[in-house]
Amino acid sequence: MARSQRRTLLHRYVPRRRCGNHRRLDQLLLRELQELGAIARITVDGQVVTDPDMILRVGSKLVYHRLAWKEPFAPHLLQVLYEDDDMVALNKPSGLQVLPKGIFQQRTVLAQLQWKEWKMPPSSCSKRKNVQLHPVPVHRLGRGTSGLLLCAKTKLAKVQLASYFAEGAANAEKKRDGTEVGKERKISKFYRALVTGILEHNEDVVTQPIGLVHYPGVAEGLYVACSSGKPAMSKVCVLERLVHQNQTLVQVEIHSGRPHQIRIHLAYIGHPLVDDPLYGIGGQPKFHDLESTSTDISFAYDGGYERPLQPVPGDCGYHLHAHWLVLSHPTTNKMVKITAPLPHILQTREERCDPQIDT
Repeated sequence: MARSQRRTLLHRYVPRRRCGNHRRLDQLLLRELQELGAIARITVDGQVVTDPDMILRVGSKLVYHRLAWKEPFAPHLLQVLYEDDDMVALNKPSGLQVLPKGIFQQRTVLAQLQWKEWKMPPSSCSKRKNVQLHPVPVHRLGRGTSGLLLCAKTKLAKVQLASYFAEGAANAEKKRDGTEVGKERKISKFYRALVTGILEHNEDVVTQPIGLVHYPGVAEGLYVACSSGKPAMSKVCVLERLVHQNQTLVQVEIHSGRPHQIRIHLAYIGHPLVDDPLYGIGGQPKFHDLESTSTDISFAYDGGYERPLQPVPGDCGYHLHAHWLVLSHPTTNKMVKITAPLPHILQTREERCDPQIDT
């Protein structure tokens, strides 16, 4: 075989540029080739591969024995909180992922938006190129975070709403630098959270930057409190101090939208979310040995993905709810307020006792 034709099993998959499930399969196969504990899933001419650098011969039959795809259970009920021709606001349950990622490819908000029949604006009311096939999320909520998720029905609304969030992040940087921001905010988002410990001050503004570090089980890295990260701003207000439980119920207004911002900022000031499996005091992961990995490769019954050995951002258990937002409508510019009902555990005593209070 000519030198240019000598291809190893590993190189057979590395150069290809593919998208969607095919690319994920290639990544999985590459990982299996690199981890000797998984090579029994790959055969060449009926023989189990023991060397990822073996040379493939012309006409050889390569078989990848991939596990059947199985996704873990996830709640799926989506309550519509607000809807018009331009946007729809949903009440997302905790445990449901917004976009496909990792072991969740079908049990996501996006998949439901694609399957459900929505009342989309007719082409006669807007330019055809502006109409989308289905609503799309314009921001994200963590899988364990419940509450209000805003989606755009048209391309114009998507661009406009995305610009609101980008503007908030830019303003957060200016405020951190002491620059005055005179422009009125186009969107304000308020969350409800239950944190560990008793906050001393009734209000606190957290401006700790958020950046990425290497972390096992998270290919793109883990977001943490990081001095070299991107600017972020959260305003924390105490709603109720639960002294006997050593917990505090707070409202958090975010002026920027960094990934896991609220979880990181509350942990950074010494009050991580109750039962947060990942972030500890200081806004860092509870497990500090970030480079350690196990040599015991055990593939889950979820389509071949390796189970993380440490908590990852998608793990649930904490109490965080996107409660309400107010925004300038993307086409009418009228102010709109939308509220997602609170879980019982995130209600104040007064809210539990008085059903007239808007929760």
